[in-house]
Amino acid sequence: MELFDDLDRDATPIRLGDGAVVLPGFAGGEAASLVTALLAVADGAPFRHLVTPGGATMSVAMTNCGRLGWVSDRRGYRYESLDPLTGRPWPAIPAPFLSLAARAAAAAGYADACPDACPDACLVNRYAPGARLALHQDRDEGDLAAPIVSVSLGLPATFLFGGQERSGPVRRLRLENGDVAVWGGASRLAFHGIAPLRPGNHRLTGPVRYNLTFRHVTGLP
Repeated sequence: MELFDDLDRDATPIRLGDGAVVLPGFAGGEAASLVTALLAVADGAPFRHLVTPGGATMSVAMTNCGRLGWVSDRRGYRYESLDPLTGRPWPAIPAPFLSLAARAAAAAGYADACPDACPDACLVNRYAPGARLALHQDRDEGDLAAPIVSVSLGLPATFLFGGQERSGPVRRLRLENGDVAVWGGASRLAFHGIAPLRPGNHRLTGPVRYNLTFRHVTGLP
């Protein structure tokens, strides 16, 4: 098992495409507090392995915070205001999450969109070794004008970022603790995913990786 700690890295933004960028280490200084906050979210809305409409169980464990939460089952992919597991509203998005999402969006060139792109949904994913996320588009939102903001915490992962077609070329990029990816505009519907997570141990998260994905779902109930 590999051991991972945080190292000083070049913080120069990495351009993934038109409107898409990775901000290396952008959230590194607040990673510990973000992990503490997400674990508190999970106390109110436990992690679970969702089932896809086709009947497969996702390898990634998920939960949500915000006005709406993304869910999946045999009926399809959608957002709901109540957690199907508890029957209660999802926990509120912690203030540090909202601040980070706004700052990252602005740093990626979406400063003008920030007032309207404040996320009302935050997906919290937990990756254990071997967990993966197949190439997909984030298209269940009512507002495709707002960018996606995705924060990596804990173990490193290989991020897959492609174009508008699932079969098109895919770029592979290592994401480490504190890295933030932002994509919108012409890249808003880019296919993306995570390769199977390699075993390791991180000082903040132990043997897992967490990911926060901020979305604006205006117009949906």
